[in-house]
Amino acid sequence: MPPQSPTSASPSAVPLDDRDIKILAILSTEGRIAKAELARRVNLSAAPCWERLNRLEAAGVIRRYRAEIALAKVAPSVTVFVMVELEHHRAESFQVFERAVAREEEVVGCWALGGGFDYLMSVVTPSIDSYQRLIDGLLEAHIGLKRYFTYIVTKEVKAGAPPLQALLNGRPTI
Repeated sequence: MPPQSPTSASPSAVPLDDRDIKILAILSTEGRIAKAELARRVNLSAAPCWERLNRLEAAGVIRRYRAEIALAKVAPSVTVFVMVELEHHRAESFQVFERAVAREEEVVGCWALGGGFDYLMSVVTPSIDSYQRLIDGLLEAHIGLKRYFTYIVTKEVKAGAPPLQALLNGRPTI
């Protein structure tokens, strides 16, 4: 059964109704919630709730489930943000860089940017020395990295789920 009030923020957005949004909001902060409890909290029986979850997963809205790890309790680590500028701005240059970065386990996030820099990378590594080895390896790989700027995280102030309600307020209705 399709959602009752489909909405879309862009042409490629998946139509969502208020229950879908509530499911996403709950899962973004409580990924291990029991399906029965999720269904109860969104005022659905188990089967329709399960169908919505399957639809959201199949549409790629829910990409994965994972735990948020308190790294300081597991092992020493350093989080680094790296601003990257490439030598050339051709499609092939971007593809070469992106393929190389995708292979690096310590690069936990990478975003293409508009503006002065080409990419922002998030790196989690055991030490500054291991970070430098990663960067040296990327430079030696000849993937078009022209220059980079390193910003070491000294303290996590806030990290969390996306603000779904804020993002979806004022969304157009179709």
